[in-house]
Amino acid sequence: MNRVLYELCGIDENLRFSPYCWRVKLALAHKGLDAEYRPWHFTDKDALEFAYYDKVPVLVDGDEVVTDSYQIMAYLDRAYPDTPALLGSGEAEARARFFKYFGERSLAPAILKTVIMDLINAVHPKDREYFRDSREKRFGRTLEEFHSPAKGLAQLDTALEPMRGALTDNEYLDGKSAGGADYLVFGFFMWARCVSSADLVSNADPVYDWIERMLDLHDGLGRKALRITDIEGAYR
Repeated sequence: MNRVLYELCGIDENLRFSPYCWRVKLALAHKGLDAEYRPWHFTDKDALEFAYYDKVPVLVDGDEVVTDSYQIMAYLDRAYPDTPALLGSGEAEARARFFKYFGERSLAPAILKTVIMDLINAVHPKDREYFRDSREKRFGRTLEEFHSPAKGLAQLDTALEPMRGALTDNEYLDGKSAGGADYLVFGFFMWARCVSSADLVSNADPVYDWIERMLDLHDGLGRKALRITDIEGAYR
């Protein structure tokens, strides 16, 4: 095996919570491809100099170095055409691209408002100053001022309406089985699941049933992932 995925880790080396890294982890499992999952911290910029990139995910596949979760998924389709497709082409790729932006622009801001204070507690202590400074510069306010679970959950509830519609006739966003569109969105739910105990959707919501199905995919890859609730007592 000569495949390495650099992925963000938190207060515990096995706490892997980046939504973008989760996209790739699920994509590799979908393809049936093994990899070494190498931990990386926000402040480990030097470790990625070889990739001319300063964030994860970074996939090293033999002589190939690929950055950006969506580009990695596209690369995996090109490099391994005999494995199940992730993004496909034509209408399938257009659908995947829609869900990429849906997740990033509609779901992520709402989830972040809900879990930001849980998130900073899950970040490794050596990364917290960087995380706070960079995010407060981005938000134009302190994390405490940005944190608004009630507003975040209300925003998320509204944002999920297109998903509820898409899941009316199919179990997955990609149809009868999970694919790239599902992984592009589900990464954000894994992000929240790993760092927080917040309930993002009610168990009466069709999105909840989709999340449960997604957690069970690939031998329960998502369900088995370490959560902050599993380890928080050890770091007090």
